[in-house]
Amino acid sequence: MPPPRKINLMPPEFRDWLHEALQERGFSGYEQLAEDLNFKLADAGLELRIGKSAVHEYGSEYQEFVKYQEQASQWAESWLTDNGLEEEAQRHNVLFQMLTTLAFKSMQSKMGKDAGEIDPRDLSFLGKMLKDVMASSGIREKLKDDERERIAAEARRQAQREMADQVDSAVAEAGLSAERAAQLREMILGVKRDTAG
Repeated sequence: MPPPRKINLMPPEFRDWLHEALQERGFSGYEQLAEDLNFKLADAGLELRIGKSAVHEYGSEYQEFVKYQEQASQWAESWLTDNGLEEEAQRHNVLFQMLTTLAFKSMQSKMGKDAGEIDPRDLSFLGKMLKDVMASSGIREKLKDDERERIAAEARRQAQREMADQVDSAVAEAGLSAERAAQLREMILGVKRDTAG
């Protein structure tokens, strides 16, 4: 097995700094980047030195990773937009059913092997996992219900506006006073309309 690359031996805070610096510098200027990195390592009292070619190789790999991460993020956003909440709730239900089946199969297997002994930690883990999926599914269902209610309420408001317009049109044709029109609108629709607008 080959020895680990020096760049992988750096503490995480230096790797995080390197990631930020690579992106800020547009994945270029590797010679200066290697110099800055080595200065930071020496300043922290570490005897680790990273060469320009190692920084360049790591930078190229990280650039590919960032590119794929951005593509995956765009794909996921597009997929969620295209598939909406309805399909997402169905996926949650399928996932819950799959996890429940796996949990029962796992418990059956353990009971068969250990003559009825199931580790309480396994039960706790399975229970938490199922609870998390159920909570997530419940949130999705609530979002879906809220969206349906919002659409229905908007449709009711639109229908009410259209009916009020029809009443106003009929009142205008009949030549009734504004006061009488307001009384009829309130009687028929149960709404008062601002006569100024």
